[in-house]
Order: sequence, then structure tokens, then C-alpha cells
Amino acid sequence: MREVIALPNLLTLANAFCGLLAISKGIDALALDVSAPALFYAKMEAAAGLIFLGMVFDMLDGKVARWTGGSSAFGGQLDSFADALTFGCAPALLTKMLIEREGPLLGYHGNPRIHFLCAAAFSLMAILRLVRFNLENEPDEDAHRSFKGLPSPAAAGAVASAILLYLVARQPGLETEQGALTPVGSLLQRLQVGVGFSMPWWYLLGLAALLPALGFLMVSRVRYTHMASALTRRGTFLTLVYLVFGAFLFWLAPIPILFVSFNGFVLFGIVRAILRRRQPKSA
Repeated sequence: MREVIALPNLLTLANAFCGLLAISKGIDALALDVSAPALFYAKMEAAAGLIFLGMVFDMLDGKVARWTGGSSAFGGQLDSFADALTFGCAPALLTKMLIEREGPLLGYHGNPRIHFLCAAAFSLMAILRLVRFNLENEPDEDAHRSFKGLPSPAAAGAVASAILLYLVARQPGLETEQGALTPVGSLLQRLQVGVGFSMPWWYLLGLAALLPALGFLMVSRVRYTHMASALTRRGTFLTLVYLVFGAFLFWLAPIPILFVSFNGFVLFGIVRAILRRRQPKSA
């Protein structure tokens, strides 16, 4: 039996555990009575938050494996299985749960089969993307500066942040920091009390459509930057300044910043690919 270094593989298993717990939280939320919306939103927020926690473990396991010399084929395969669960299945299932629970409350009555197909498209494309990555992956550090196709953690982040944005708009009390409302939470609360602000029904339809769109991007050849490698590389002094002010903004409005960051990252790759195609090829 081959020897493996425990620490990086434990971090990978922690990633998978976050995915399983996120799905469990979503199921628990669905079991709640409709008359308890606050508890439903709180459990769904915890489920979406676990996806982001899984990203932290996913980022650490590869780094720890390289630092300890514990990179192996076993670890690579385990990482892909964990990613398929946390970044492929969990976001898609949570989205389906949210749409079918909240849709009737907003006047949206979609078809459950269509919702399932949207979720299946996201999950299956995430699995295909991970299989392709395993076959094309190179151990060289320089090969990890960019990806062919949208990385599954980024796709999961785009979905999870969209779920969180819906939840905080419906329940502004979720947008808190150390028990106090953030500026965004206070603004949303005032809008609800003052003008009766509520999320439109088509937001749920947009969430359903987002799943196959992100699934297609994951198996595409659109180039995306490896953000974990970019953040850990040497940069300029201004890069550090931008990161500090980004942290300030995140502290003021964590959920909107997550939504803008992940979905902006998705759009940035598409725009860059379009602009590169329009550039004339050199002789």
C-alpha cells in the first residue's frame, strides 16, 4: 500500500465534508415549515457559506502538498472527487431547493424538471471539466497560472454568491458583522420598511439559467486566471494597496462584494476571450 502524507489529504477531505454539510443544511432548510422563513434563510445562508469554506480548504491542500512534497496521483484524484461534490453538486442542488421553495412566494411557478435539468447541466459539466483537467494537468508550477475553461470553484462561487444576495435581500438581518447590520443590511432594511422592496420573481429564473451557462463555460476553452496563484505571486506595491482597500469594502458589504467579485471574474474571462479573437493575428 502506497504511503501518503496525511495533512494535504485531510484538507481535501475537509473540502468534501463542507460540500456534504452544505447539502445537508439545504435539506434541513427544506424540511422547515413555510411559516418560519427566517430560519430557512439562515440555514440556506450557512449552506452557501460552507461552499466558500470549501474553497479555502481547496486552495490550501494544493499549496500544502507542494510545500511538504506530498503531491501525488492519489491526492489529485481525491481533490477532483471533493471538488465535484462541493463545487459541482452542492451549488446546483442548493439553487434548485431555493427556487422551488421561494418561487411560489414570489409568483414564479417554474417546471421542476427544467430546474433539475439546469442543476444537472451544471453538475455534469463540472465533473467533465475536472476529468479533462486531470488528463491535461501538468505538475509544473507555471502550468497553473491559468485554466482552460472556468474553474469549478469560481463557478460555484458565482452561484453561491447569487444565492446569498437573494437571501440577504429577502432577510436583511443576515447582512451583519459582529451582531450589527452592515451598511448594505441597513440600506436593505430601510428599503423594505419604506418602499416595500422585494426581490423580483425573475431573479429566480435568472438563477436557473445561470447554472447551464456556467456549466458551458466550465467545459469551454476560455482562458481564466488562477487567482490563488496570482495572489501568492510577487506583485507591485499598488497590488497590495488594492487588496487592502478590497478588504475594507468586503468588511463593509461582504455579500455584495462576493457577488460582484465572482460574477465579475466570470464576465472578465468572456470579455477578454472576445477581445483576443478580434485582435488581428501577427504574421
